[in-house]
Amino acid sequence: MKYPSLKAVALSAMLSASAMVGAAAQAQELKIGYVNSERVIREANLAKAVGLKLEAEFGKREKDLKDLESKLRGAAEKLEKDAPTLSESERSRRQRDLVEQDRELQRKRREWQEDLSQRKQEEMSVIVDRANRVIKQIFDAEKYDLIVQDAIMSSARVDITKKVIDTLNAQK
Repeated sequence: MKYPSLKAVALSAMLSASAMVGAAAQAQELKIGYVNSERVIREANLAKAVGLKLEAEFGKREKDLKDLESKLRGAAEKLEKDAPTLSESERSRRQRDLVEQDRELQRKRREWQEDLSQRKQEEMSVIVDRANRVIKQIFDAEKYDLIVQDAIMSSARVDITKKVIDTLNAQK
C-alpha cells in the first residue's frame, strides 16, 4: 500500500485550512494581529531597564575579570622578557604559575558567563510574561480572532507590535 508523501499531506491540510478560512472570512471578517516578539524585547522600556540592571549587577565582575586578564598578560610578557636570564627551575615555576592563573581566570569567566546567562533568562521570562499578558489584554479588548507572534511574513495592517510596546511602556 502506497502512503501519501508528507508534502501531499501538508498541501492538502493547507488547502483545507485556506478553504475554511475563506468560508469563515465570507461569513464574517476575521481580525488578525501580528506581534514581533524580538522587537518588543528590544524596544520595551522594561527590557532596557533589565539591561541596565544586569550591567549594574555583573559589571564589577566583568571589570575584575578584565583586570585579572590584563595582569596575567603582563606577567606572561614579563616572563617572556625575563626568560633568557632565569634558571630552568625558576622559568618552569613561573610557567606553571601562569598556567594555573589562566585556568583560574577561565573558570571565573565561565562562572560569570553562566551566572549572567541565567539572570538574563530569568529577567527575559518576566518580560515575556508581561508582554503575553498585554497581548492577551489587547486580544480581549479589541476582539481579535487570532494574534500571531513571529510570523515569517506579515503586512503592516496586522502588525500590533507598536501597540504592545506602548502598552508595556505605559505600565508601571
